[in-house]
Amino acid sequence: MAERAKYLHSEEIYRAEAEALIEGREPGDVQFDEESGEGDTLAVERERDLALSAQARVAVDQIDAALDRIAAGTYGICTVSGLRIPQERLRAIPWAAERVEYKVGSLQRR
Repeated sequence: MAERAKYLHSEEIYRAEAEALIEGREPGDVQFDEESGEGDTLAVERERDLALSAQARVAVDQIDAALDRIAAGTYGICTVSGLRIPQERLRAIPWAAERVEYKVGSLQRR
C-alpha cells in the first residue's frame, strides 16, 4: 500500500507539472523559431512529465491488480503460465503478475 501511495503521488505531481507548463500561456507566448527553441523545450518537458505520470499510473494499476489477486487467492501465480512466481521475484516486485521468462518474452515481442 505504501508503494501504491508513492506511485499515486508521483502520478499527480508529474501531471500537475505538465499542466503547469501550459497553464496561463497564450498561443503566441512561446517562440518556436530556431533562435529561441523555447517551444521545443516546453514541449519536451511536458511530454516527459506526461510520460512519467503515465508510468506511475501503470504501476498503480499493477499494484491494484495484485491486490485483486490477493483477494481472489491467486496471488503469486503467473497470469500467463499458471505456474508459481518465485518468491525472489515477488520480494523484488510484489505486484509481479508473470514469471520472468514470460515477462522477458512479452518485452521481446513489442
